[in-house]
Amino acid sequence: MYEDIRSNKMRTGVIISIFIVFITLILYYICMAFDLGAASIIFALIFSVLASWASYYNSDKIILSMSKARPATREENQKLVNILDALVVSSGIGVTPKLYVVEDPQPNAFATGRNPEHSVICVTTGLLEKLDYYELEGVIGHELAHIANYDIRLSAVVTVMVSFVVILSDVFSRYFFRSRRSSSDNDNNGNAILMLIGLVFLILAPIFGKLAQLAVSRRREFLADATSAKFTRNPDALISALEKISSDPNELRSANKSTAHMYISSPFRDKKITKSSIWSTHPSLDERVHALRNLK
Repeated sequence: MYEDIRSNKMRTGVIISIFIVFITLILYYICMAFDLGAASIIFALIFSVLASWASYYNSDKIILSMSKARPATREENQKLVNILDALVVSSGIGVTPKLYVVEDPQPNAFATGRNPEHSVICVTTGLLEKLDYYELEGVIGHELAHIANYDIRLSAVVTVMVSFVVILSDVFSRYFFRSRRSSSDNDNNGNAILMLIGLVFLILAPIFGKLAQLAVSRRREFLADATSAKFTRNPDALISALEKISSDPNELRSANKSTAHMYISSPFRDKKITKSSIWSTHPSLDERVHALRNLK
């Protein structure tokens, strides 16, 4: 486990560094296209560093906002609170994550935050309604394992930074196509550069999305499943929960491509995983069930 934690911390640093370099270079060439001078590289570097800092320290808030989550309350969600409190003690994690709820009929859950001290577990109302006590305990144990293993830091940073690149790509491409329609002969050179940069953005944005899926390894799901079984001593309950979640027909409305890898099971019902591939965000249900049964 300690090796996985160290690996997650190192990969987070590498991804942040790549993000800073990528955004700095893109913004630099944008500034040069508008003849903003040699100081453009300084502006681009400062902006990318600030964007990285804000993404790292506010990743949980950004993801919760994207997911349209609200804080859970002890009055409404007593069973959920009791399960988490008991698992915190049995896991020895030492801190209690905050609980959030998403109003959605699909049963699903994810954990986020930059470290255990600033962690969040978020569940859907469908999960609370459709799973029994022990199945819910297995899911919360799975998410608590992600927190203990620092999977959440890597996952949150990847999610926010990929979303930032995709948004920047969308804004820039929209601006380019508008400016192209109103361009004159005097700014053809500038528009040629903008066209090239816009094309680079449009190509790299989906690639960044795929890299996010690859950076957050499927191995972490097997490890979190096994750790949950260790916390609860009840792998059968987690198997039952995974089967219910996978077979539910509802689509998770607040999920998107940048957040899909965070959930305990893929939130997209038109993309059910029957066999893992290099592009899969999650192992298949059969693989996970087989691994859990081998623990017994």
